[in-house]
Amino acid sequence: DMIVSETDAKGIIVFANEDFCKIAGYTLAELVGQPHNIVRHPDMPKVIFKDLWTKLKAEGHWSGFVKNLRKDEGFYWVYAEISQVIKNGELVEIANSDELYLHPQHEYTKKLLNAIPQGSGS
Repeated sequence: DMIVSETDAKGIIVFANEDFCKIAGYTLAELVGQPHNIVRHPDMPKVIFKDLWTKLKAEGHWSGFVKNLRKDEGFYWVYAEISQVIKNGELVEIANSDELYLHPQHEYTKKLLNAIPQGSGS
């Protein structure tokens, strides 16, 4: 499955496809206008998001595995492909296209889980 979301330049959700809403457990109305970190799982080290924003600003894109938080406090893993959308030389939005990994036993998920200290939010 591909789940897609878009934010403005400040990270506020302006669009999410039906699959994103379904997997995250929110309606589109609940997501639009919220910061994208509404789906950030507390297990994700902050350093990953620092790297994401640094590379996004410097190179225009970032990709990697991310553990997301569902509305019901469950979680799901994605391989995120994030890129800037530039119009007339100005950053207008950020597009996020994710390949979904629902099964925690997936080999990539296991690899990432092993690399993240348990209970670490930093």
